[in-house]
Amino acid sequence: MVRLTKIYTKTGDKGDTGLGDGSRVAKHDLRVEAYGTVDEANAVIGLARLHVDDELDVILARIQNDLFDVGADLCTPIVENPKYPPLRLAEGKTVELEQEIDRFNADIPSLRSFILPAGNAAATHLHHARTVTRRAERIIAQLQEEQDISRLVLEYMNRLSDLLFVLARHANNQGKDDVLWVPGE
Repeated sequence: MVRLTKIYTKTGDKGDTGLGDGSRVAKHDLRVEAYGTVDEANAVIGLARLHVDDELDVILARIQNDLFDVGADLCTPIVENPKYPPLRLAEGKTVELEQEIDRFNADIPSLRSFILPAGNAAATHLHHARTVTRRAERIIAQLQEEQDISRLVLEYMNRLSDLLFVLARHANNQGKDDVLWVPGE
């Protein structure tokens, strides 16, 4: 487990930061941008939790924990024979998201129009979390083109944004209170 006895270390005062393997990179490194945006998505999910019912809160709490695993995975480069075994996102986490998507989507009518990220507070915060998750996904996809990362991370983030969309519709009275896009208005 992590034990933090001192919050500031001053090691990043010159614009670099430490990765999970101890190596140092610029704070604007794409890897740092990727796990930083995952952290941002996690914070927005925390905000959404203030507005959802108990059932969704339990799901979102589990997802927040998973997102720390995603961040740990992203902050530790993949190398042969690492000094310490790195934390990686566990197999099966994407399947868990797919099962939740299928369960919640079963009671929501099919879309006949695009919907706006609006509605009640819970739905709107879930849509916000979805958009930040999509941004994290785009950054992770770019990182994957440049460096070796776990395939599970990108799959998980892709499915998470889908789940957040479905949960937003669920929070909008099973989609009945979705705000439809009206082209040209």
